[in-house]
Amino acid sequence: MIAVIQRVSEGEVKVHEKSRGKIGTGLVILLGVASDDDVRDADWLAEKIVSLRIFEDDQEKMNLSIREVDGKALVISQFTLLADYKRGRRPGFTKAAKPDKAIPLYEHFMDQLWLKDIQVEKGEFGANMQVHIMNEGPVTMVLDSTVKFPR
Repeated sequence: MIAVIQRVSEGEVKVHEKSRGKIGTGLVILLGVASDDDVRDADWLAEKIVSLRIFEDDQEKMNLSIREVDGKALVISQFTLLADYKRGRRPGFTKAAKPDKAIPLYEHFMDQLWLKDIQVEKGEFGANMQVHIMNEGPVTMVLDSTVKFPR
């Protein structure tokens, strides 16, 4: 499972020009579910994200977590994070989980954030979405659960 997280002052996702989710201070999380992921990946990633100290304290040091700044999360499914671009010019997506596996893991990941007291907004799985991100810092990180659970 791969997550691109961006520290934001605001984020919003629209589907067909209608807002589906909107946050202020927090994290926009672009989440890619791989075909070999399971709940351990989602649990580990949620815990890691919630505990990362990437928000500034009053001395402008990245010393606070999303929980400590009362931030929210906007979670967007993004299978393209699993792109295989080694050959040719058209990326392949065979590493990405099919919807029957990806949707439950995507939902489980968001449930884990809720259980950790993080309010979650989300996009629409599989939809063509427009994501507005006002990145603060900018702070952007890529987290990959295979670091913890090698394949």
